[in-house]
Amino acid sequence: MAQFDTEYQRLEASYSDSPPGEEDLLVHVPEGSKSPWHHIENLDLFFSRVYNLHQKNGFTCMLIGEIFELMQFLFVVAFTTFLVSCVDYDILFANKMVNHSLHPTEPVKVTLPDAFLPAQVCSARIQENGSLITILVIAGVFWVHRLIKFIYNICCYWEIHSFYLHALRIPMSALPYCTWQEVQARIVQTQKEHQICIHKRELTELDIYHRILRFQNYMVALVNKSLLPLRFRLPGLGEVVFFTRGLKYNFELILFWGPGSLFLNEWSLKAEYKRGGQRLELAQRLSNRILWIGIANFLLCPLILIWQILYAFFSYAEVLKREPGALGARCWSLYGRCYLRHFNELEHELQSRLSRGYKPASKYMNCFLSPLLTLLAKNCAFFAGSILAVLIALTIYDEDVLAVEHVLTTVTLLGVTVTVCRSFIPDQHMVFCPEQLLRVILAHIHYMPDHWQGNAHRSQTRDEFAQLFQYKAVFILEELLSPIVTPLILIFCLRPRALEIIDFFRNFTVEVVGVGDTCSFAQMDVRQHGHPQWLSGGQTEASVYQQAEDGKTELSLMHFAITNPGWQPPRESTAFLGFLKEQVQRDGAAAGLAQGGLLPENALFTSIQSLQSESEPLSLIANVVAGSSCRGPPLPRDLQGSRHRAEVASALRSFSPLQPGQAPTGRAPSTMTGSGSTSSRPRLNLSGMCGTAGRVMRVGRVPPKRGERVPGGPSLSPAPPAIPVLHPGLELLRPLPCRGASRGATEASQILEQCPGLPLTSLGCPLEDGLKMGSQHQGTQSPCLKRAQRMSFPLRCTRYRRG
Repeated sequence: MAQFDTEYQRLEASYSDSPPGEEDLLVHVPEGSKSPWHHIENLDLFFSRVYNLHQKNGFTCMLIGEIFELMQFLFVVAFTTFLVSCVDYDILFANKMVNHSLHPTEPVKVTLPDAFLPAQVCSARIQENGSLITILVIAGVFWVHRLIKFIYNICCYWEIHSFYLHALRIPMSALPYCTWQEVQARIVQTQKEHQICIHKRELTELDIYHRILRFQNYMVALVNKSLLPLRFRLPGLGEVVFFTRGLKYNFELILFWGPGSLFLNEWSLKAEYKRGGQRLELAQRLSNRILWIGIANFLLCPLILIWQILYAFFSYAEVLKREPGALGARCWSLYGRCYLRHFNELEHELQSRLSRGYKPASKYMNCFLSPLLTLLAKNCAFFAGSILAVLIALTIYDEDVLAVEHVLTTVTLLGVTVTVCRSFIPDQHMVFCPEQLLRVILAHIHYMPDHWQGNAHRSQTRDEFAQLFQYKAVFILEELLSPIVTPLILIFCLRPRALEIIDFFRNFTVEVVGVGDTCSFAQMDVRQHGHPQWLSGGQTEASVYQQAEDGKTELSLMHFAITNPGWQPPRESTAFLGFLKEQVQRDGAAAGLAQGGLLPENALFTSIQSLQSESEPLSLIANVVAGSSCRGPPLPRDLQGSRHRAEVASALRSFSPLQPGQAPTGRAPSTMTGSGSTSSRPRLNLSGMCGTAGRVMRVGRVPPKRGERVPGGPSLSPAPPAIPVLHPGLELLRPLPCRGASRGATEASQILEQCPGLPLTSLGCPLEDGLKMGSQHQGTQSPCLKRAQRMSFPLRCTRYRRG
């Protein structure tokens, strides 16, 4: 048992998420005044259903979607059985002649029903096939189980439907146009009226997130600490990460909700897993359970594999026929979604963030097309296209050419070949600028390893990024192989890590009043899980084993604070945000004095604003990451920290303010932004946060006097002497343009000649008439050379105005 030794230590919970004095609170409500939603026992399931109904756009859409899922399963099973047992393929392939006429000399015309066997023959063939009968019985039992579950869910969601109508007062017709933050705000208000949770007088946004994402936060932490998924080194492929939906389902079954799992219920870890005295025994028990679940997966492998193949065929066959290059497209892998996910980040928030990074990620991966493969694809496309052109021309001349055997098949295959070859031929106007593209990607995904700095052009970086952003064909292949590989991973790879998993749940589980047992990383406490290299130095007490990797604690804290402006952070979190602001103010002022009152602009990372609400400064997180991961050429150690915070200061100033009560123009309501009303958000003027950045100058205009209000911007005021509380609804001043506009324009033209893919557009720069950037990549050309050097998103340059 020596291999079970580990260096993890117990992490005591020194904080709670309850207001002072409410640790042992039990709210009593008289019997006559209780509402139907008073004291909901399983708030995890309740809030999850509230969130799911919101994401599925109401009860009717959810009901119809569930019905179609049942019909899809029934159709796949019935249609496959029909194709196996009820079709005469000899007639279909013209190997057997059929003559409906009494005269044998008359021409034969075969119809589709001729290939269908009679009902009696079809039934007899099904009964004679024992394997098919077994599969149909198992499929029938599974379908009946899904039907019962569907009826139960409908009854439960009808209660959620009533909760929306009567408690939250949101009609189903308006639900698709309500953001989750609006729904969440009403839930917090409903707690005061109906006492949904009797253990706390008031609910916070973090309480709701903890309830919905309790198990997901554990999975994110397991991936962050490299316990899951498992990595393999295969000959010829190098390091491979295999993480599929089936494997994730088994992980959750083993750890969270299956029989014999680590949790007593949805909100409580079993007591024996909280103590270290039985860790070896518990590890052996978990190892045995993983073994039995692996054996069950092995026995069910044939059935699951058949289902995976059939479902993939019916799902993607028509797509491949319509778009043969669809398999060459890319998607974010399941491992990438877990690795890039913040703590306390809902699914729609993650999807929105990754969707914004999809295009630059695709452009980055397309930079690495093999020259040899491109040469082969061009010539293959030429030969296949030539033959295809001749066949099409002959068909136009005489349509009887299609009646010749295999002509139609040849035309189809040649068309597919040409389409596939074109997917390997790069755009002739594409420029190889991987370093700039990788910085644009970082603005959206927020995480990347340190050794990618300055190595974006290397194949190793590309291969590692491909683990996060894989081909659609690779995704489908992994899902098809999952029934075969999953039992092997569980039995031979996961079992040796049983003790590490037991120690992880003991060390990183804390009990929060009114919430239950949660992952301690989800508390976003920089003191216990912060990383010294991510601006929390001097505030964190975490050891190497307690630190969240890649600054995930700090970034998750900032992301949650920005996404939920009404949330009041705990004392430790408020201190970290205040420390961040103080450092940005001090170093930003120093950098401004060193450059004659001008701060270097990092407008690259304001690209995130082009597809989101102007009042949501989510790119703050991207800029903090940028300071740690993308700093350009190496600098002396004593200058790196100063430049880091100076870039953060520049990023903070890049957010364009929005007038109080002014709604963003040209945007439809969306449930994917996670933003509420701009007029109801707390607003904070951080003019003093960036030192000399408090001065504002518009291009081509006279700088206003102190106290005068800039059109489209906040009024100028002296920097506050004290550091106010940092609210997420930040309102920041516009950046100063760089001096030397004419010289900057000349040098910018030289940069465009050297790298045409590098635009000179600032997404954070306001238009002259006070308008803001929309989502169509509009903007004004910036005269700032440093901005041009940092920008890499291929946006359209509209005009240049000399200041």
